[in-house]
Amino acid sequence: MDSADVILVADVGKSRCRVELRLGNEVLGSADQQGFPGLGMDNGARLAFELLADTASMLPRGLPAAFPEGSLRGIGAAVAGVEASAANSHALAVLLSERFKVPAAVLSDATAAQLGALDGAPGTVLIVGTGAVAFRFDDAGALHRADGWGPLLGDRGSGRWIGQQGLQAALQAHDGGPATSLLGAAAALVGSPAQLPAWLAESDNPARTMARFAPVVLKEAEAGDAVARGIVDEACRLLVNTVTLASGETKQVALLGGVVKSEFFDGLLHNALASAGIEVVAALGDGMDGAALAANRRGLLQERYIHRDGTA
Repeated sequence: MDSADVILVADVGKSRCRVELRLGNEVLGSADQQGFPGLGMDNGARLAFELLADTASMLPRGLPAAFPEGSLRGIGAAVAGVEASAANSHALAVLLSERFKVPAAVLSDATAAQLGALDGAPGTVLIVGTGAVAFRFDDAGALHRADGWGPLLGDRGSGRWIGQQGLQAALQAHDGGPATSLLGAAAALVGSPAQLPAWLAESDNPARTMARFAPVVLKEAEAGDAVARGIVDEACRLLVNTVTLASGETKQVALLGGVVKSEFFDGLLHNALASAGIEVVAALGDGMDGAALAANRRGLLQERYIHRDGTA
């Protein structure tokens, strides 16, 4: 193994922190644990650094990450909240570089996803997970974004949105509204639909909790429930609008995120995008691949959105 080719790659999100040690395209080892609130906090850089370093220490013994001096070539970290604080993002890059003695690159999870999906080329990516955002980098490297504004103000059509709409439909059915199989599915979570508000209020992350109901909505929609299908169709319409706002005249998009891993939903979204004249192109990679690309290559089209520690 040529240690000069080894890089440490991280995806430090709000729900999960994942690290991989890579040699080229080969993953030598990986580790993960819970995520953190985001870089926008006052001590966000320190929290992200400690979480990433701790997760890296969980890699299998004997890997180069266990012996950082002279063993790594670089670090690429896709981190939630980068757009909220450039100062914290740069501070995190410096902390990582000082700890591991290699150049470090810090970028937003959405930027990393776009980099990974299109291998650094310009274009649009739609990410549909707990949240939803469309990111496009144009030929000049300028960012064009639509949605991704969080559960209170945006993320329309996301996993959280689908799950929330499903839970609302269940309570409406409980009140005597349109009948739906979602009522029984929601009641199974807590024993009685009337307990759903308290159950959700007690959650440490209500958006993520609602997103976990999205697969149930998709399942019931595929089984023929009219209310669930209406929710899913509206989600597709909202996501098409998000892509349209971000993509400009390009009319192409790559899809990423946990929700589009559903073959049923992916097919519906493909059809909705095609009806709007938007072609779906294959994603070449994901956010971890984008973080690896940022660690391996400088002078990228998206360079102005990547925070580096300043080392050569």
